Amino acid sequence: MRVLLVFTVFLLLCAGCMDRSEEQMTVRVVSAGSMLVPLEAIEEAYEDLHPDVDIQVEGHGSIQAIRQVTDLNRRFDLVLVADQALIPDMMYRKRDSGEGQYADSFVPFATNQIVIAYTDKSRYADEITADNWYQILARPEVHIGFSNPMLDACGYRALMVTALAGEYYGDDELFDTMIGDHINPRASVERSENGISIVLPELLLPEGDKVSIRSGSIYLLALLDAGGIDYAFEYRSVARDHGLHWIDLPPEIDLSDPDFQDNYKRVQVNLGYQRFESIDNIRVGELIVYAATIPNNAENPEHAEQFMDFMLKAIQNREYGGPEPV
Repeated sequence: MRVLLVFTVFLLLCAGCMDRSEEQMTVRVVSAGSMLVPLEAIEEAYEDLHPDVDIQVEGHGSIQAIRQVTDLNRRFDLVLVADQALIPDMMYRKRDSGEGQYADSFVPFATNQIVIAYTDKSRYADEITADNWYQILARPEVHIGFSNPMLDACGYRALMVTALAGEYYGDDELFDTMIGDHINPRASVERSENGISIVLPELLLPEGDKVSIRSGSIYLLALLDAGGIDYAFEYRSVARDHGLHWIDLPPEIDLSDPDFQDNYKRVQVNLGYQRFESIDNIRVGELIVYAATIPNNAENPEHAEQFMDFMLKAIQNREYGGPEPV
């Protein structure tokens, strides 16, 4: 009788677990990698308040995040990217099914700035400053990393910042010394009175060990920690959230200050990738602004909107780290 009673209780518990699982509503979020740390805390807080909702977050570079929806036809309820311009450029177009656009609107919610992140193990960690960072990174023995600009907003922003730094410090060779000379095929850099145009090869590959490229900026963190690179172009919030050292760059080049937007626009990056020809493969230097959108084919748009509102309030109140609110 006792064995039967225990077995009955076990079956009831299992049935209860199955019922709760079946009743849970899943909200699928695809996000820029730089949002993953705050999202982990925001997700936990939201699920504590809404035990009937399961928030599932997946991280990618911003371009790759959108392509999960537009190219791979995966169903997500909420898309978060680190460049608001990517949403109209990549999602305001007709879906493959012909049933409307991928998205019709977006909500800007945060800003950030590009910094140079490093650790105690980085070469010249005790020497680098806000005044000499570009000289340190240009040294041949110093290894630097940035994310793939074809996949991630932080990647093309790293190129923009480096090109703007060349102008700011009066060194036209800086881009080539730090990055251009270490990519094969080479990136084409054209300078004029109107600004700087960087045209990337269709396939971006490092040559030698000076430069390392990863699919997203967060994937550079393991390289930094292991000493595979000395410095990485990162968002300030990522460096802070992961306990790294960082160098703040001049506001004239770090893509964070509205007063210098005209200067940021002087540089553009042509991704050089045929996949983007039907959209817009030219990224123009702009103030860093994050944005959120609910795709038109979202399975749970109402729950996605509720979670998005909760997230926006958390970002606005600076509760869980992450980028600064707009």
